[in-house]
Amino acid sequence: MGEKCPTGIKGLDDILTGGFPAKRLYLIQGAPGVGKTTLALQFLLEGAARGERGLYISLSETRDELKAVADSHGWNLEAFAILDLSAIEEVLSESKENTFFHPSELELSKTTQLLLDHVEKVQPQRIVLDSLSEFRLLAESALRYRRQMLRLKQYFAGRNSTVLLLDDQTGDASDLHIQSIAHGVITLERLSVSYGIERRQLRIQKLRGVKFREGAHDYRLERGGMQLFPRLVAAEHKKNFEEIPASSGIAGFDLLMGGGLDRGTSALFIGPAGCGKSTVALQHAAAAASRGERAEVFIFDEGEKTLAKRAAAIGISLSEYVAKGLIRIQQIDPAELSPGEFTAIIRRNVEERGSSMVIIDSLNGYLNAMPDEKFLSLQLHELLTFLNQQGVVSIMTLAQHGLIGNMQSPVDVTYLADTVILLRYFETGGKLRKAISVVKKRSGHHEDTIRELSFDSTGINIGPPLDKFHGVLTGVPVPVQNRDLQRLP
Repeated sequence: MGEKCPTGIKGLDDILTGGFPAKRLYLIQGAPGVGKTTLALQFLLEGAARGERGLYISLSETRDELKAVADSHGWNLEAFAILDLSAIEEVLSESKENTFFHPSELELSKTTQLLLDHVEKVQPQRIVLDSLSEFRLLAESALRYRRQMLRLKQYFAGRNSTVLLLDDQTGDASDLHIQSIAHGVITLERLSVSYGIERRQLRIQKLRGVKFREGAHDYRLERGGMQLFPRLVAAEHKKNFEEIPASSGIAGFDLLMGGGLDRGTSALFIGPAGCGKSTVALQHAAAAASRGERAEVFIFDEGEKTLAKRAAAIGISLSEYVAKGLIRIQQIDPAELSPGEFTAIIRRNVEERGSSMVIIDSLNGYLNAMPDEKFLSLQLHELLTFLNQQGVVSIMTLAQHGLIGNMQSPVDVTYLADTVILLRYFETGGKLRKAISVVKKRSGHHEDTIRELSFDSTGINIGPPLDKFHGVLTGVPVPVQNRDLQRLP
């Protein structure tokens, strides 16, 4: 593989397998406001950090406007040269007196000559031309514009420079000439959603001679530049680990599970609101922390203080493990976070912190709060596959609609989980009680019994099998001997 030209954007270099192939011409296209200028400035600043000369040729933004962008990120533009041609009409005002040639021909040729003269003077290794829409206006005809672009490509090819051409796509959408002559094409998109921040995605449309990561990659523009979150490909991340059960710290639950949740598997706790899904999940995190392992807890539906208070009421001291850094609780606002960024946060925690357990509470917040996101289930599948291959125990909770009787799930994700634990309310003796059972476990043996679940100040209690009753999961069980005549006393 030839010489690479890193972009200064970690995620982009990742999907480009190291950066742009050097000494080539690339097209960066997208509507105004998607971050083309930010990407280009990071590209030049990275070159400056590597001791490479850079040149920013601006036909659309003034030097002051570029400085405002740089100041918003805390950057210094003195690291590279800037050629401001944004006021080209004033620079070339004397050409209007010439009536022998069409003004556009003179303006285009003089603009190009100014550009080339500056390139000869600076001798840059990295060049940004912003933007092609001004060249289209100067050329006026499509044929003249295409010829000029081809000449520029041939010129830059002889200069051993890596060139980024920025295009706001205001020209004819059917004109693919620039895409055809460019060595690579990157498209930046801004997607509007019904609620929350707008989503931004980057796609590599073309890159000759390089195997890059295809698809849409979420990114965010923030102080410090573009943060890109490469699409997760689970097959690229495999790790050897010991396949042993992870105890919950509750003897009855481990017995029900055939030893506990296996490492490298995912579990789904499903049931109505308030039945104890989150509490049982937190118990697993506390058990992992007691063994010196790290656990990540992502909460969508309740505050961290409420969660800690509820856990403390049954003897789970989260604050102790949080203070030691063994449990980290992160409250997620899905309206401010793209699925790609959420996946990147989990991946970073697992790879950098070595976390052995990830809890997502709940999938209702993860899935339903992002209704405009397409293929979210596929992203979740890829995330769970990645976690499984890292030997992580993944726990998800899902609240069903209703409390007793016919229960409905807002989304069907049971097929994604290796283990499905069902929690239910049932009525007996004028009291509301809870039941727990395992309905699916791919990785080994588990009990097929239904047991009573209760919570008190001493912790979580798993009772004996409810084998004398029928219809516990319906919510109104009856004794096995006389189930047609009376309810459970």
